[in-house]
Amino acid sequence: MKSKHIVLFCVLLMAVCSACTGNTYSKQRQKEKTLIDAYISRMGLITQTSMPSIPQGESWDKNLYVELPGYDQLYFHLSSPVDSTRLIAAGDKVNVRFRKYSLDIYADTISYWTTDDAGEPLTLTVGSTSGTFNCAGWQAAILSMGYEGECTIICPSVYGPTEDNATVTPYCYDLRVVRKR
Repeated sequence: MKSKHIVLFCVLLMAVCSACTGNTYSKQRQKEKTLIDAYISRMGLITQTSMPSIPQGESWDKNLYVELPGYDQLYFHLSSPVDSTRLIAAGDKVNVRFRKYSLDIYADTISYWTTDDAGEPLTLTVGSTSGTFNCAGWQAAILSMGYEGECTIICPSVYGPTEDNATVTPYCYDLRVVRKR
């Protein structure tokens, strides 16, 4: 009888210890933050917390990324010049093509960039986060662009598409956005 109690105690102790050392969400988020920091360092990116003052029609330095206000570790880089008189606003419909890639040293690429990848671009409503790809990170980036623009974002899973939330994996996205007329 005493040996059964000892065995039961050992099994319970092992279960408790394995639960304590498990891969919790907070540990996954910490790994995600570390991966983003390592990517920024490896790529030699310059980050800042406010939009740069760049004359109309000029492009950003290729290594300049802005951490968008209110979004922890959501970094935005404007790849094409913006006409600041023609900005996208909430309620606008936009067509989006994208290229998605991992932040690993040997990045995997998932593309939706050309008609070879997908016949039609995604159509999103600015200000709405319903749908798989219509996420907070993309919305924040799109609102920082003009009618037609391209940007790159480093997007933690919490601001990314639904599929990224489940895996707690950050991705980089190249977005090409055109406002629908």
